[in-house]
Amino acid sequence: YRENEQNLFSNPAADPRKMRRIIAEDPEWSLATVPRLIDICIKHIVENFADNPLLDELKPKHKDKVLEALATDLPLKITAPLVSDEGYWKRCCKARWAVCDTDQYGDSWKRMFFERNMEDLIENFVPESTDLDEIADTLELSNDFIKRLRIRQLLPQIKDISAGVSAEEEISDQGSDTGTDDSLDHFDFGLIINKLPNLVELSVTYGVRNCGMNFEWSLFEFTQKDCYLLAKAVKDCTHLQILRLQRCQIEDEKARLIISHLLDHPSLRVLDISHNRIGDKTGRAVGKLLSGNKVLEEVNLSDNHIRAEGASAIAFSLKKNITLRTLNLKLNRIGDEGGRNMCQALMKTSTLLHIDLSSNGLGEHMAASLAEVLSHNQSLQHIVISCNKLGVAGAGSSKRASRTTRFSKHYDLRLTDISQQSEHSIMNVIKSNKDRCSGVTV
Repeated sequence: YRENEQNLFSNPAADPRKMRRIIAEDPEWSLATVPRLIDICIKHIVENFADNPLLDELKPKHKDKVLEALATDLPLKITAPLVSDEGYWKRCCKARWAVCDTDQYGDSWKRMFFERNMEDLIENFVPESTDLDEIADTLELSNDFIKRLRIRQLLPQIKDISAGVSAEEEISDQGSDTGTDDSLDHFDFGLIINKLPNLVELSVTYGVRNCGMNFEWSLFEFTQKDCYLLAKAVKDCTHLQILRLQRCQIEDEKARLIISHLLDHPSLRVLDISHNRIGDKTGRAVGKLLSGNKVLEEVNLSDNHIRAEGASAIAFSLKKNITLRTLNLKLNRIGDEGGRNMCQALMKTSTLLHIDLSSNGLGEHMAASLAEVLSHNQSLQHIVISCNKLGVAGAGSSKRASRTTRFSKHYDLRLTDISQQSEHSIMNVIKSNKDRCSGVTV
C-alpha cells in the first residue's frame, strides 16, 4: 500500500482519477449548473436597461433583483421618473459622495441625490462658459424632489488673460490685493428658483472654495447685480421659508435691497445674514421688516457691525412684533445703550423665546436692566450674554433676579468677569427652577 501511495506522488499520471477527464471542444463549457431562464432574462434586462428600461412590468421579486444589479451611472432621464427604490438611490449616493447622512434630507436617499447633484451643478457653473442646458435638463427631472439648496461656492466669470506680463496685469494684481478690482457676476438663481415648487430653504455663500494661490478679492465679492438678481428671485419664490446668506461680504446697501424685497413675503420664517458687513442701516431695515411681518420667526444677524442705533431700531420693532421667536445679535457692537433699549423691549414682548447678546461690549450698567428682564419676562427661555464685562454688579443682580423668576431659563454667563463662585450659585438657582418646572403639568 505504501509503495502504491509513493508511486502516486511521484507519478501523478498513474492515478486513474486524474487521467480520466472530459475535455470539451467548447472552451467556455463547464460543469457548472446551467443558469435558470429567469436569471438570464434579468441579466439581459440589466445590461440593456439604458436602451429598453423595463421595470414596472416585472413581478416584485424580479424587480428587486433588477434594482440590485442596475448600474449607478445610468442617465437620470431614465432612472429619475422610473426608479423610486431607496436602495438604488442609496447606492448612487455612496458611489458619488464619501459622506452621506439622510437625517438632513428627511431620510430620503433619492432626495439627497437630486439636491446634492443640483448643488454640484450650480457650484461648478461658470457664467458665460458653462452650458445652461445641462442644468435645465436636470432641473426638469429633479424639481419635485428638491426642498433645500445649500450652495457653498459660486464661481465668477473667467477673465481673459493676455500673453505675457504687462503693466495692466500688475495694476490688476495690486487691485486684487486691495479689493478694488472690477466686480464679477455669478450664477443667476432666477433661472431655477421658480421651477422648484417644493423649495423651502436656500443657503448661499458667494465665494470660491480652495482657491489657493489664485486668491483674489473679486472671487468673494457679492456684486450689485448679484444682489438685485437674488433679491428678485427670492421675492418671486413665495413658498420659500428659510433664506441664509452667510459669509457673502454683504454691506448695508445690498442688505437693505434684499430686505426691501422681503417686506411682503408671505412665507419666510428664517432670515440669516450672519458673518457679513452690515451695520446700523441694515438694523433699521430689519426693524422695519419685523414691524410689519406676520410670519418671520427667526433672525440671525451675528458677526456684523451693528451698533446702538441699529439695535435700538430692532428693539423698537420687537414691541410690535408677535411672531419672532429667536433673535441672534452676538458678535456685534451694540454697547450699553443698545443693550438697555433691547432690555426695555424684552420687558414688553411675550413671544420671543431665545436671544443672544454675547460679545457686544455690554458693561456693568447693563446688570440692572438684565435683572429686570429675568424678573418680569416669563416667556424668555434662552438668554446668552457671555463674553461681556458685567462684573460684580452683574453677578449680584442676576442672582437676585434668577431667584424670583417662576420659569426655567438657560442663562449663559460665561466670560463676563464675574467670579466662579457667583456663576456657580446662579447656575444652581436656575437648575432648581428647571427641576421645579419639570414637575408642573400644563
